[in-house]
Amino acid sequence: MFEKYLTNRFFILYLIPFIIGSLTVLSFHPFNLTIINLIIFPLFFYLVTYINKKSKSVYRKKPLRRNLFTFGLLFGFGFYLSGISWIVNSLTFDDNFKILIPFALILIPLFLSLFIALPILFIGPYLNFNFSSLLFFAGVLAFSDYLRTYILTGFPWNLWAYSTVWFNEIIQIVNLIGLYSYNLLLITAFTLPIIFFFKITVIKKIFYFALISSFILGLFIFGNYEINKNKKKLAKLNDHEKVLVKIISPNFDLKYGLTEQQIEERFKKLIRFSDPIKNEKTLFVWPEGPFSGYSYAELFAYKDLIKKNFSKDHAIIFGVNQLDPKSGNFYNSMLLVDNDFKIIQNYNKKRLVPFGEFLPFEEFLNNFGLKKITEGHGSFLKGKKIHNLSFDKINFLPLICYEVIFTDLIQKSNSDTNLIINISEDGWFGDSIGPDQHFAKSIFRAIENGTFFLRSANKGISAIIDNKGKIVKQLSRNEAGNIEFKVPLIISNKSTNDLIFFVLLITYLLIFLFIKKKNAK
Repeated sequence: MFEKYLTNRFFILYLIPFIIGSLTVLSFHPFNLTIINLIIFPLFFYLVTYINKKSKSVYRKKPLRRNLFTFGLLFGFGFYLSGISWIVNSLTFDDNFKILIPFALILIPLFLSLFIALPILFIGPYLNFNFSSLLFFAGVLAFSDYLRTYILTGFPWNLWAYSTVWFNEIIQIVNLIGLYSYNLLLITAFTLPIIFFFKITVIKKIFYFALISSFILGLFIFGNYEINKNKKKLAKLNDHEKVLVKIISPNFDLKYGLTEQQIEERFKKLIRFSDPIKNEKTLFVWPEGPFSGYSYAELFAYKDLIKKNFSKDHAIIFGVNQLDPKSGNFYNSMLLVDNDFKIIQNYNKKRLVPFGEFLPFEEFLNNFGLKKITEGHGSFLKGKKIHNLSFDKINFLPLICYEVIFTDLIQKSNSDTNLIINISEDGWFGDSIGPDQHFAKSIFRAIENGTFFLRSANKGISAIIDNKGKIVKQLSRNEAGNIEFKVPLIISNKSTNDLIFFVLLITYLLIFLFIKKKNAK
């Protein structure tokens, strides 16, 4: 009976890859069933090798490479359809975009599926049931994930590394070797159970499993040591090395066309949640977009509300649109303001969301009545560079919403960074798994940089995360209020480049080529 399904072309090339691709979403936050990847990856590898073999007989009506491409495309389509279908929720806030929902639901996952289909098309003919093929398979998939970060502005969402976000001890290694090296090693470990199908001795199979088990145990011991050492370090810090921070999550509904009265009500609600104490030096962090559709210049009319409730010991961080007088267009900005509501420093978002904050090929697509999804017609301007903002003892890296998914922004940050602050508007995701997946990236950014991480999200998860990725305090989704904490200011300690990743990648490739040449002889 099983053989009947294996010889069924539709079952193997279309149905199975789509099903197992769709099931991968269970390995990510909030489900965190990482163990499922130990089944999916070996099955994925096995079927690619099986298709390679059967295309010469059972599936010979279609060329091998077309079969491999189809298989990879359907796996990728299931992976992205289940993992990022929440994207289309952002199209429900404007009636003009609702007609695009079916197209976005299909075309976005289908395009991203190419990052799996093309690698499988390339490596499929060379895979066999041996360890060097396993390394080649893992290396190429990891490199494809790396390319996904940079091609067409990049979209490194749900890298396989993020499926271990719950395992705090294991992921400490990311600070030393970087996200992409860890992602490569993890894909290798996920695929390892395929050795049951290798024509090798039982002793070799036991050796491989003992090796990977020892590696994972080693990561756990290292991570546990680092976490305990950090606890002792934090306990020794005095108040002079800390700053009082209040994270505010107002839980505002995402609306277009707010009136001046509604803006004033939002100001008052944010102030009430902030609960400022006059002589207590405090940094308040409000989320991105509480004043949708309004620029900083327009909001300055409400400065008296700020001056009345905040003192000179206070500073506020929040997100707002800021006009560029030269072009007449707007930036999506993070502002650091004083109690007079005057700008101390500002940062203009550099990594903009395609279609969300800017419209690719804008002049052409405007002819069809299309615009960016966020409020307003024209695209946001792109910030010139990533740069830190500073206030008193704080020297922090600003990340606005979507920017938190990019590990290279951590690598490019100042070496004297002692805090990361991320503001976000997660109302775009609705009640989907989007806010949970978005938040998971914050834990990795904290570990990578080795500093505390502050996150204020409207209708998302707001949190204070320590320099080892442990959640100190948090507000759950759709929970309004504030969390406060005396945050230690710890200088950044990070892996600064991807050299280790490329060394591992080249090593994998050389092992594969060496064994392939040896077998050919």
